[in-house]
Amino acid sequence: MNLSARYEEAIIYAVRLHARQARKGSGVPYVSHLLAVSALVLEFGGDEDQAIAGLLHDAIEDQGGSGTREEIRKRFGERVTAIVDGCTDADTNPKPPWKPRKEAYIAHLRKAPAEVRLVSAADKLHNVRTITADYRQLGENLWSRFRGGKEGTLWYYRELVRTFWDLGPQAIADELAQAVEVLELLVSR
Repeated sequence: MNLSARYEEAIIYAVRLHARQARKGSGVPYVSHLLAVSALVLEFGGDEDQAIAGLLHDAIEDQGGSGTREEIRKRFGERVTAIVDGCTDADTNPKPPWKPRKEAYIAHLRKAPAEVRLVSAADKLHNVRTITADYRQLGENLWSRFRGGKEGTLWYYRELVRTFWDLGPQAIADELAQAVEVLELLVSR
């Protein structure tokens, strides 16, 4: 598959939207996560719309809510917007309380189309890999970055693994399960 100029436009748009945003506590430009998610989507068989949604999966949640949703719709169409919406666990500021929001997101994934689950799983896989790398450097201090703390964060990723294992896509669900297992082994030492 060759990517079109739409993909290039989506990269530029994502970079501009998230230009002032960094990964939690690390200072790493947030766009690194968006590029990684999009790459994982492509590596696990996603098409261009899904890869664009990978670049924009946090845009509504973190960069403007409904106004950003409409801009995505205008620039990239209904399908990309629907996938991004499906990956959004809150579009209000402040966000609802953490645990009910995560429970609602997991329940939502159980009804979501496969293309939403692919982008979501790519997002979660990259997150777990990053959490693992950061844990190796920071140890237990890492958990202060997360509203769910250590126990809540591990619970959330275990539940995501169960959901993706039940519903697919299977290949990326297996990768996520392995990544979560590595993290759990590391933190149990």
